[in-house]
Amino acid sequence: MGIAADIAIIIVAALIGGSIAQFFKQPLILGYIFAGLLVGPYTGGVTVSEIHDIELLAEIGVALLLFALGIEFSFGDLKPVRWVAIIGTPIQMVLTLAYGYTIGRVLGWDSSSSVWIGALISVSSTMVILKTLMNRGLLGSLSSRVMIGMLIVQDLAIIPMMIILPLIQDLNKGLPVLGFAVLKAAIFILIMIIAGTRIIPLIMRFVVNWNSRELFLLSTTAIALGVGYATYLSGLSFAFGAFVAGMVISESDYSHQALSDIIPLRDIFGLVFFVSVGMLIDPWFLIGHIGEVLLLVVLIIVGKSLIFGALVRIFGYYNIIPVAVGLGLSQIGEFSFVLARVGINTDSISQELYALILSVSVITMILTPFLTALAAPLYRLQKRYFQDETIQTINLPESGLRNHVVITGGGRVGQNIAKALKHLNIPFIIIELDFRRIEKLKKSEIPIVFGDASHPIVLEAASIAHARLILVTTPDIIVTQTIVKHCRSLNTDFNIIARCGEENQMRSLHDIGVSEIVLPEFEAGLEMTRQALQNLNIPPMKILQFTNQIRKGVYHSDQEADQDYRILSHLRRATDLLELSWVLVEDKSPLIGHTPKSLNIRKEMGVSIVGVIHGREVSPNPDPDYVFATKDLLAVMGNPQELDEFQKYVSPNE
Repeated sequence: MGIAADIAIIIVAALIGGSIAQFFKQPLILGYIFAGLLVGPYTGGVTVSEIHDIELLAEIGVALLLFALGIEFSFGDLKPVRWVAIIGTPIQMVLTLAYGYTIGRVLGWDSSSSVWIGALISVSSTMVILKTLMNRGLLGSLSSRVMIGMLIVQDLAIIPMMIILPLIQDLNKGLPVLGFAVLKAAIFILIMIIAGTRIIPLIMRFVVNWNSRELFLLSTTAIALGVGYATYLSGLSFAFGAFVAGMVISESDYSHQALSDIIPLRDIFGLVFFVSVGMLIDPWFLIGHIGEVLLLVVLIIVGKSLIFGALVRIFGYYNIIPVAVGLGLSQIGEFSFVLARVGINTDSISQELYALILSVSVITMILTPFLTALAAPLYRLQKRYFQDETIQTINLPESGLRNHVVITGGGRVGQNIAKALKHLNIPFIIIELDFRRIEKLKKSEIPIVFGDASHPIVLEAASIAHARLILVTTPDIIVTQTIVKHCRSLNTDFNIIARCGEENQMRSLHDIGVSEIVLPEFEAGLEMTRQALQNLNIPPMKILQFTNQIRKGVYHSDQEADQDYRILSHLRRATDLLELSWVLVEDKSPLIGHTPKSLNIRKEMGVSIVGVIHGREVSPNPDPDYVFATKDLLAVMGNPQELDEFQKYVSPNE
């Protein structure tokens, strides 16, 4: 069957390898590489016969991988950690390249091979890191944001490296070629910007109007591979063109649909790519060079950890962050495989060096989850033998903090809460990381802890163990979960009120200890509904009953399965029996000219009038001899049935 049989073998082997990786909680790409090792030419048994054809298919996987990266790329992702990502990452890559070059020369490799080894180890693995952070529940921490920001810049750097590195063997001839390649790349990007903003959107809109998902997928794939092929014909990288095409589509209205459609295709061809990488690993080479491989693994992990940790520290990140980032990014990334394949195809590196770097890369990837788990104990060890780093606190009361409220996040929501608590003289503190917000809060003399609330040491600085209430204002569910878990590990007695973006996320927050949940979009929609019904002259009591019913349906339904929440729900319903309602005294109302005392309202109707607004005058708890007049606005308390009957009495014509 030829290539058809080979593809069947690859898919089945990838399923087995991926399942094994999933079972051991490892990234799937490691399972795919292991599958390639099993069906490769070095292990015997079931073997792929047409390896060259599979390698050609794998090139499509690389193109689609970079195409999807181009669609997903956003400069907004770099904003919170922009300086360390945009400036620090290029410095890290240069330092790592120099470090790798030194290792290569010490081990006796020539200059060109040493540069290649430096370039290959300068990139870390986005896939492995994301999977590891998700498995350990750390995706919302500041250290994870630093890592992801640096990984984005590293992934982007692969494109120019794919153009530059094949030309370094002969710099005299290579520099003019490199300059011409850079010029061609600039012209190509310019053409793509023009075409992407004018032609590609027209094509996509034309296809969308046919309402055929199949044709939409076909057009998306054609754009990715077609643009890639155009760059290949012009002497540039096939993958580079696919990446630029992805960036162009990312600015269109169809980017989300294009990404969701292309991901399954990308994953299938990406699978073929990683299996093809595994097929080129020679286990006998690994056994024969085990000493050299392990030496390189140790040197790379130690060297990259120190480089990343020092740079992150220089850019102003302290405590556990340099340790976590250094260990987390110490592996070699999957895009190094892409780069290594370029080196093989252009005869820039030897087969032996290729086999060596593949073996080292896979081992460093496997070690990543274990290395990230070492961050906390190593940091504790560092604190024991070195002077503790202090967390910056601002405007803290001299008496310290006890029975206070902790607000995590000093944005608009956090600032509004702080104003209310300050007005009521309730002690509180805000945890905030953004310098601009810090300066604004500082001027308002608000107590602040400068730091990331998803780290226990920052929560300890806010005296979390002595707090009475925690308010988590971030809309990010992953960050919220991280904060709540750390809060509960430090103190289990206080209540936690959290903001939540989606109803389907409420259960997970309740499970980890959130006491109350607020859905901002739901509350905004409910308030607009209330005002709309009020403008439609719906009686206030009916509006109140309607909104209460909706609110209970959303906030209580998920809590009913838990006994504690059932009890809490019953208590809430008990308090709901006494509601405050506003009633307008219209013309010809039977109240006009009478007093609460003469009508004996409390005894006859069961409600209490707790306030009256007449014109610009506000009378809380009005006198029993107050005479009701037209247009009085009464604040009335009672249970829903009593309020409804009072509304009918006051406005009998409604």
